[in-house]
Amino acid sequence: MADFSAKDVQALRQASGAGMMDAKNALVETGGDMEAAQRLLREKGLGKAEARSDRENTQGVVAVGIADGAVSIVELKSETDFVAKSDEFKALAQELADLVAGDGEDAVAAKAEQVDDMRVTLKENIGVGEVVRMEAGDGSVVDWYLHKQEDRGVNAVIVEVAGGSEELAHDLAVHIGFARPPFLTRDEVPTDEVEAEREVLLAESRNEGKPEAALDKIVEGKLRGRFFMDRVLLDQKYVKDEKQSIAELLGDAEVVRFAQVEIGG
Repeated sequence: MADFSAKDVQALRQASGAGMMDAKNALVETGGDMEAAQRLLREKGLGKAEARSDRENTQGVVAVGIADGAVSIVELKSETDFVAKSDEFKALAQELADLVAGDGEDAVAAKAEQVDDMRVTLKENIGVGEVVRMEAGDGSVVDWYLHKQEDRGVNAVIVEVAGGSEELAHDLAVHIGFARPPFLTRDEVPTDEVEAEREVLLAESRNEGKPEAALDKIVEGKLRGRFFMDRVLLDQKYVKDEKQSIAELLGDAEVVRFAQVEIGG
């Protein structure tokens, strides 16, 4: 057997960008010669995975993990949907999500070598994207929604609701999945964005010939009916029943927080 150590394998990985098993096999084939092993990896197209790191990776999978009252979302990114649809890619995304649900957001580091090996093996810029974990607090429930296309998760939502049921939390998660509000309340919308929209609506209303004395009221109405309804969850009409708003659907319950992760989003 070739004379080399685990440190030699790690050094070759760092120098070549190859996966762990590829680096080890190269050292075996070359009798532990580091330079020859690095050359062999290049010849096989297994080296320099980092050279792919600047390529756009807008495809991938979002997976949901559940463990002891906690729910997680992990996004695993790829360059093509062909790779994203593969069983090994989807399985790794699910492993990551399950790990995060059980051990916390930093737990993805435990699978860093597997992600790196897949990057080399599949020859794409593969990496972990957004990672979210929610655990229900006292008096709260957490539920989720995952939308799939061609058997891969592409749009995931987690919602925490205080004073409400799991059914309500799930209905909200489904709504968010389709309505895509970036904010929970109006206060979260950046002031400069609101003011810029207000100026546009003011000019628009003047051009429509609206009376000057009524402009402020008209503009505020348009802000509520257009701008905030597009961006703020509590202002939106419920997708399953547009006769009521999300605020009305909640009643005495309260949305504590929500998160949405979407491929290409």
